[in-house]
Order: sequence, then C-alpha cells, then structure tokens
Amino acid sequence: MAAPLSAWPWEMLGIFKYMLYGPFVAKVWDSRYQEAINNSWCLHILVICMLRGLLYLFWNAYSNMLFLTRNRRIIKQGVDFKQIDREWNWDNFILLQAIVVALVLQILPVLETLPIWNPKGIIAIILLHTAVSEPLYYCIHKWFHGDYLFNHYHSLHHSSAVPQPITAGHGTFLENLLLSAVIGIPILGCCMIGCGSISLIYGYVLIFDFLRCLGHSNVEIIPHQLFERIPFLRYILSTPTYHSLHHKEMDTNYCLFMPLFDALGNTLNIKSWETHKKISQDSGKNGRVPDFVFLAHVVDMSSAMHVPFVLRTIASLPYTTRIYMLPFLPISFVVMLVMWAKSKTFLISFYNLRDRLHQTWSVPRFGFQYFLPFAAEGINKQIEEAILRADRLGVKVISLAALNKNEALNGGGMLFVNKHPNLKVRVVHGNTLTAAVILNDIPEDVTEVFLTGATSKLGRAIALYLCRKGVRVLMLTLSTERFRTIQKEAPVDCHKYLVQVTKYQAAQNCKTWIVGKWITPREQNFAPAGTHFHQFVVPPILQFRRNCTYGDLAAMKLPEDVEGLGSCEYTMGRGVVHACHAGGVVHSLEGWNHHEVGAINVERIDLVWKAALKHDTKSNLDEFGKKEEFEA
Repeated sequence: MAAPLSAWPWEMLGIFKYMLYGPFVAKVWDSRYQEAINNSWCLHILVICMLRGLLYLFWNAYSNMLFLTRNRRIIKQGVDFKQIDREWNWDNFILLQAIVVALVLQILPVLETLPIWNPKGIIAIILLHTAVSEPLYYCIHKWFHGDYLFNHYHSLHHSSAVPQPITAGHGTFLENLLLSAVIGIPILGCCMIGCGSISLIYGYVLIFDFLRCLGHSNVEIIPHQLFERIPFLRYILSTPTYHSLHHKEMDTNYCLFMPLFDALGNTLNIKSWETHKKISQDSGKNGRVPDFVFLAHVVDMSSAMHVPFVLRTIASLPYTTRIYMLPFLPISFVVMLVMWAKSKTFLISFYNLRDRLHQTWSVPRFGFQYFLPFAAEGINKQIEEAILRADRLGVKVISLAALNKNEALNGGGMLFVNKHPNLKVRVVHGNTLTAAVILNDIPEDVTEVFLTGATSKLGRAIALYLCRKGVRVLMLTLSTERFRTIQKEAPVDCHKYLVQVTKYQAAQNCKTWIVGKWITPREQNFAPAGTHFHQFVVPPILQFRRNCTYGDLAAMKLPEDVEGLGSCEYTMGRGVVHACHAGGVVHSLEGWNHHEVGAINVERIDLVWKAALKHDTKSNLDEFGKKEEFEA
C-alpha cells in the first residue's frame, strides 16, 4: 500500500489531468463579459504555468543537445526509457501549484489588487528567500533523506539515474506540496508587507524554476574561473556539479540554491569545488572516443522533430506524424535551410553496449536533397568529412544509413574507401545483415517469390541467395542487360531459377512478394489473396490490401544489456534499430577488419546472420503478419 500523500490525486486521469485547468480557462473566458479583477488572476495563473512548462522544456532541450553539451556532461551515461517513463508526468507540480494559488486567492483577496511593478519588492523577496525559503528547504530536504520518508517519498526523485531539468519536477505529491510552501512564502510575505507586484511574482517564480533547471541539467555551464575571482559566490550559487554530487552520494549537498546552508549544517561535500573545476576545465577537451558510429540523415520536415533535443518523450516512441506537431513545421523548414547553408555532421544520441560507446551522428541533409543532382557533391563531402573525423578520433567502425550509402551517390561507400585507402576506421553499409533479415523472414517452404527492385544492391543479393536455395525468383525489371548480369553471377545450374518479368501481372499466382521498389495500391491488386509483402523499401508501402499481410522493414532488436538507450530510431520500436545499424554493431563486436562497401557479398550473408544471433540481437521476423522474435 502506498504511503499517504505519495500518489497524485489525478494520477488515474492520465492526459485528461489537463482538464483541471478548465476552470481557469472558463474564468478567463467569462471575464470577456464581466470585468472582474479576480478573473485576470486566472489569466496570470495560466500564463505563468505555460511559461514554466516552456522553461523546463527549453532547458531539457539544451541538456540533450549533445553536439553542444557532450563535453560538459557531468554524469556520462545516457537517459534510458525507464527514466523517461518514470518522469512522464513531471509537470504535475505546475498544476498543483496553480490549484494552491487559486485557493490562496480565495482566502487572501489582497493579492488581487497588486500593482504591476514595485521596486521595493526586489530587496524584500531576496531577504525572505534567503532567510526563510533556503533554510526551510534545507531542513525539509534533509528530513526527507531519513529512512522512512526517503523510502516512501523521496526515493522516487532519486530513481532518476541521470538528472535532467524535468527531473526537478519529478517527485511525490507530499514533496511538491511542501515545495509550494517554499516558493510561496516569499511571494506571500512581500504581498503582506506591501512590497508585492505582478512582475515580482512572474520574476521570482521563473528565476526559481530557472535555477532548479540549472541544478538538474547535468551540464556544467558555470566556469570555475568565476569562483576563483569571486570566492564567496561558491556559497551563494550551487552549480549543476554540486547538485549532481547530491544525486550520486545523497548524504551531502542538500541546499536549494545556496551552498552556504550546507556549510552551516556541515553537509557540504568536500569534493564539490574540485569536481566542478575538473569538469569545467575538461569541457574544452574531447570526451571518450566512440567505438561505433551510425551515420544517419534527416528524413523529412516532420521526422526532423523526432529527436531527444526537441521533445524526448516523443523521441522515446516510434516516429509517426503527430497532429499537434504540425504547427511547428515552419520552424523545421527554417532549420533545414540553416543546416543546408551552414552545418556539419553532428551528434544526436548515444548508448553503451558491453563497455562500448555507440553514437549516432547525422548528416545535416534531408531525404529530398539526396535526389537533387546539384546537391550530390556537397552530401558526399559531408559524409567524407564525417568518415575522416571518425578516423582521426579513433572510431573502429562507421556504418552508413539509408541514402548515405546510395549506389548512385557513392557506390555504397566505395567512393570513400577508394579515395582514402589508409583508413583505419572500417566503413560499413550494413546491407549484408539487412539481406539476412529479409531472407530469414521467408518461410522455408516457399518455392517462388516475386521481387521488385530486383537489380538494386539488396535485390541482387536476395535473388542470388534464393536461386542457390532452389527458389524461383520472378525479377521485375525492364532492363534485360541488368538481369543477364545478375544471372551470370549465379551458378550455371541455378540460372533457371532466375526469371525476368516486366509486368506485375506475372505475379498473380505468387503469394510471396519482396518489395524493394515502392508499389502503388493499384499494383498491389495484382497480388493474390493471402499474399505477404516482405519489404526493404523506404518509406514502407501503404497497407492497402485487407486480405494480405505486410512485413516491417528489416530491423534488429539490440541485446537486453544495452544501457542508456532512450530514443527510437525513426519508426522502429524501443530498442530496435535498422538492420544496417545492427550490421555495423555486429561488425564492431566481431572485430572484423574489412570494409563492407559496394556490392553485397552473398557468401557472407549466413556468416553475418549467425554472428548477429551470437551477440543476442533479435530479428523483427514477421511471418505472415505475426511478429516473432528469433533468439539465439
């Protein structure tokens, strides 16, 4: 049974908790017809709540901009899905304090007649904050670290291994009720002595939240030189490092914003200044070198917002178009133009796997740009610079995603390997594992398949592999020359299993379609009922036929011991990555010393598949619409 006042009263409401703001909205609406002064306070409450929410989100966005903060991070591990889910309702405290303020206004109507500005309030609120809020919070915080209160209340806050700005709001109902008193006493005190003002309330609340976000940001932005030049400041302002030490060791550094009270209470961690100085000094140095890099690119304007530094909650779920994000598309468009004009490859996310650091970098280009002839040279230059940077850093493997390994663009990575023959970093397209996933998705009793995109890199490998297994492959292509070239690569006794077809009607009796080129609903109609569409085409085809089943894109689930993973890769589920990403991971784990570029080596498909299973990765096998996991 939960401890009293630990759960939030509106916990069962889920997203409908925001309906509790309804009375405030109704009051504001009503004030359009009745000029009631107290109704204007409902508007102030709503505006302050909105500003507070945005402040925390902006701070959280900055904390997750790894391309800016990676060398200033205090706790180096990543934020995983468990922490994100626990902190999902981090904004409960904002709603609670809005309700508390409304109740106070009913009791003390004097607050309804405050002026917009009163300069006397600045000194008064500083004194009240220092004399009341700081020692009160210190005592309450230390009190909550007692055995009973910590286990039943405060442990929830400390369950977040990596502090984030929104971690500041993650706590139990009782904690945040007491925090409401801490933040409310200076405001109420100023108003009672005649020094209060509307601007004072806005300023104090937002500065209070700003400093809480700073302390939980896990990014050290305060230079150590500041404290060396003005020593007493270290007792006036706590740093992110200071508060992170509290999260790490817990029996020190209890203060709100002023370490002075830890010094007076003999709870100041003696490593605080030394650790802060070291992290501040190291911010100009490169951190740990990744063992593996997945080089991705942006898909489109909408998916550009599916990254942790925009909204980490959205990034922690598979990508889909969300209506409430559509108004932000103009911002995404402007960002695209800026990235196109002046931007380099940047770090998006990372995770750890068996003591190896894996990072995802992004080429600052959108999907449509890869099909602009005049943009090809610039894109290849971006990819080449990323490969050379990885080589300089000492990265072992870099895997090219999607269009970054387009045959027409750079020959599946051959361009870079041929241009730089002394590369130490291994360049990998990962398509060998992609082919393996698709091929192992096909039931063993299948004797005939219909293949679109048949002369592409993957199509060629799939056709050559299947014909060796005695499977008849209907290869849809208008180019007899390309078909003959692929057919000649097959053993002579397997030529009969490769059949060129030029129309979709040729597959009217084939129930196994492998789609490597986008097909329209009209073209899908040529498939017989009960057909299963395996696919390696991006974007996936529309699921038009109700009497057919559709497979997912080739992907692999990372091993269960992956650490710090908190974002989904495009449309993939949690912990699932594209097969080309997983192919690079396997290449790194196996320590293979060859490049995997250009055409797929059909002889290595089974070898790569077995290596993937050996490392406990799991395929997202779809057998006629029923998802199954293939475990080693």
